[in-house]
Amino acid sequence: MDFEPYIRDIEDFPKHGVVFKDITPLLKDSNALSKACETLCNMVEDHRIDKVVGVDSRGFIFAPLIASKLNAGFVPVRKKGKLPYKTISESYELEYGDDILEIHTDAILKGEKVLVHDDVLATGGTASAVCKLVERLGGEVIQCNFLIHLTFLNGADKLNGYDIKSLLNY
Repeated sequence: MDFEPYIRDIEDFPKHGVVFKDITPLLKDSNALSKACETLCNMVEDHRIDKVVGVDSRGFIFAPLIASKLNAGFVPVRKKGKLPYKTISESYELEYGDDILEIHTDAILKGEKVLVHDDVLATGGTASAVCKLVERLGGEVIQCNFLIHLTFLNGADKLNGYDIKSLLNY
């Protein structure tokens, strides 16, 4: 399925000069949503996945769906101060600022196979921070998959050594 018609460009969002890739047209179409989830699951191929980590906030849309289809648990990684239990944190740079991500200390067990999912790979800062959190807890990142990879921002450079897959590349 061609997913590109379901992605809308929004000029100057969230700041001047940025072209935001809006996934909401894909989300509101039940067929496109289902096919996108199926394709993201198929990208994992024959790997056993114990946990799917979804990144705050749009990674939360597909990660639980993927986890369910892969018979895996879902783990949210959130911005600082949003998780209620004990956490570890990792700071990172993103396309238009800095932030801190957190994960519960008991979210991933040593040796668990982990799929990291987010909606967009841009500069790679967010995904790199998530991989570090997973590994600090003893998990093994099997793959990082994304709906959209903005290749011109060279985010894959920060994920050197990780298997990276995406539905769409711009």
